[in-house]
Amino acid sequence: MNMEKLNLTQEWDKVFPKSDKVDHKKVTFHNRYGITLAADMYTPRGTEGKLPAIAVSGPFGAVKEQSSGLYAQKMAELGFLTIAFDPSYTGESGGTPRYVASPDINTEDFCAAVDFLSVQENVDPEHIGIIGICGWGGMAINAAAIDTRIKATAAMTMYDMTRVNANGYFDSEDSEQARFEKKKAMNAQRTEDYRSGTYALAGGVVDPLPEDAPQFVKDYYAYYKTPRGYHPRSLNSNGGWNVTSSLSFLNMPILQYSSEIRSAVLLVHGEKAHSRYFSETAYSKLTGDNKELLIIPGANHTDLYDQMDIIPFEKLNAFFTEYLR
Repeated sequence: MNMEKLNLTQEWDKVFPKSDKVDHKKVTFHNRYGITLAADMYTPRGTEGKLPAIAVSGPFGAVKEQSSGLYAQKMAELGFLTIAFDPSYTGESGGTPRYVASPDINTEDFCAAVDFLSVQENVDPEHIGIIGICGWGGMAINAAAIDTRIKATAAMTMYDMTRVNANGYFDSEDSEQARFEKKKAMNAQRTEDYRSGTYALAGGVVDPLPEDAPQFVKDYYAYYKTPRGYHPRSLNSNGGWNVTSSLSFLNMPILQYSSEIRSAVLLVHGEKAHSRYFSETAYSKLTGDNKELLIIPGANHTDLYDQMDIIPFEKLNAFFTEYLR
């Protein structure tokens, strides 16, 4: 796909239209592992004083010019200062090798975003929240479990990436033997990568799309591989993650202490989403009267990426207004 077809320009490189209700600029910050993260900051136009703030990231394998930027821009229209950031090793953020994920470092990325927001002159550091989409929904909940500065967390159409890597979809590969075979194959790939000096890529969303592909794969294709959501820096739109990127997810499950989260958590999932069970399980482990699971009738997984008539922004506004203002 060419840039002209996608209408991406140097001035506005997003897959969604630019809003005239917010001010936009590029910013950078670093996490505690020394990796520089790139972000888009959206500020409500004409506001003064210290604002409540929200950091947004995801989906897993996407970039800030896609879904997370759309969320950030819309929440800024609703009065929040927001940033949408590229996780470590992806997009315009730093970190080598490229295209690798980590349950620890990517959780830290959210905490680093809170670091950055906490010291901005126009942000109220006592009123900071986060939004994680897809695989970064799980990372956001994991961040809320460790970072007491996060006052409210929304996880949209979430994946628990450690669960799906270790157990397969719908836990269909939840056995020691299945995990052994995965580890065996990926460790063999480690040897090949070291020998060649390069990292083999797993491939993004399958292209061309097989006729017998599962519906959720077709939904991913409809977002990542068409002008609707394609972006040249998106892993899912192109070559995907490193093959060996899944190794740590097999061995280091997230959400171990999610039952101890005291701040507010909102999980939102589509009724028809293949991934719905991730949110339902995550919600069952949360405690306290400030936790909620919202199921959107008829919606699939990727509807919550960019469908403005389906994403419940009124609910998100009410949720973050209650806990951040």
